[in-house]
Amino acid sequence: RGGGGGVLSVTGLTETVNEVSKLSNKIGMNCDYYMEEKVLPPSSLEGKVKETVHNAFWDHLKEQLSATPPDFSCALELLKEIKEILLSLLLPRQNRLRTEIEEALDTDLLKQEAEHGALKVLYLSKYVLNMMALLCAPLRDEAVQKLENITDPVWLLRGIFQVLGLMKMDMVNYTIQSLQPHLQEHSIQYERAKFQELLNKQPSLLNHTTKWLTQAAADLTMSPPTCPDTSDSSSLAGPSPNEATNNSEPLSPTMVLCQGFLNLLLWDPENEEFPETLLMDRTRLQELKSQLHQLTIMASVLLVASSFSGSVLFGSPQFVDKLKRITKSLLEDFLSRPEEAILTVSEQVSQEIHQSLKNMGLVALSSDNTASLMGQLQNIAKKENCVHSVIDQRIRLFLKCCLVLGVQRSLLDLPGGLTLIEAELAELGQKFVNLTHHNQQVFGPYYTEILETLISPTQALETKVESV
Repeated sequence: RGGGGGVLSVTGLTETVNEVSKLSNKIGMNCDYYMEEKVLPPSSLEGKVKETVHNAFWDHLKEQLSATPPDFSCALELLKEIKEILLSLLLPRQNRLRTEIEEALDTDLLKQEAEHGALKVLYLSKYVLNMMALLCAPLRDEAVQKLENITDPVWLLRGIFQVLGLMKMDMVNYTIQSLQPHLQEHSIQYERAKFQELLNKQPSLLNHTTKWLTQAAADLTMSPPTCPDTSDSSSLAGPSPNEATNNSEPLSPTMVLCQGFLNLLLWDPENEEFPETLLMDRTRLQELKSQLHQLTIMASVLLVASSFSGSVLFGSPQFVDKLKRITKSLLEDFLSRPEEAILTVSEQVSQEIHQSLKNMGLVALSSDNTASLMGQLQNIAKKENCVHSVIDQRIRLFLKCCLVLGVQRSLLDLPGGLTLIEAELAELGQKFVNLTHHNQQVFGPYYTEILETLISPTQALETKVESV
């Protein structure tokens, strides 16, 4: 690509940055990365095959050890593998333990013992358990202790391998966590270098990014939008994200960039002029957009429901959690079938409130109140609905505060109507901050250069965007 005339399409950019995206995903740039044990469903074909093969192997080992004279061929292979795993769990400075394991599980010595029928499998297994107790993370102490009560050598070896597998993952996760700052630094430099190579071939590659930041700057100078039905929602009215910036104050590069990131959560899927610097994050941004929309509906449902059920029900965390679970599960099909989904939510929530009031000996909802509740809940699906609009604005205001102040400080002063979804907001805010922070570290120099052309020196409060 880019040969001869140096032509490079956005499609070419997308293909190239996919390589960088894989690197970022592997080392957890936008989320914590940990290896986890793959647990296969027992009913799955792969799970059944794996269980059958494992059972056959351990049955074969039992037959060998029970034979007269005993056959130690499989046991020797297992002990050899156990030795290798134990050595792999040691840190470079643990030379004494390394020597001890090498001597206790010396392969040649064990072969000689096996040839003379004197290999003490149970004794060696107990030694391995003691070594595992020294090397395992505190999380695995209980699992190791349980193995100490097993006297059957086959079942003991089987349990040892299971726990050693977990210990190996613990070591991998520890290594990843230790190396992550170095890997992250490498990823930042690598992504920026790759992008610069493309930019050298196509100088116009930042056109969409420039347009995106120009729109963000324009949004900050416009008057904030108002709720279309403020007369019916005076108790809900609150500042929109744009109101957080006083229009009389000079623009700052940081606030323009924050506004730009927020605008990505409103991005029209049909708009192909997506910022080039965020192409590799487009899928994750779409996921955050979907999560934001789900939280908007959930918070709106809880707010309307609380006005009909009073503080008694909503003073119970268990009741609130139950409504949240109901709403979340029923909203999974919202994008494909919004009307049906919200109708089901309104019916289930109304029924739950009605039944809970009766169970507590309180006055249940009348038929008129039930109809009014269901009607208001169904209207939440409409974007022009005032409750939906205000909650949406307040969540975006919260996300803007997260970008400027951080998640924890933003949670200290949540806008009204959002306290019931505080945990969910914290998760969303942290994901958004992680994504945007890494993007700023990589592309900060390009953003600074663009923003210098958009904001005059007399207007700017800051001179550069955070970068490495």
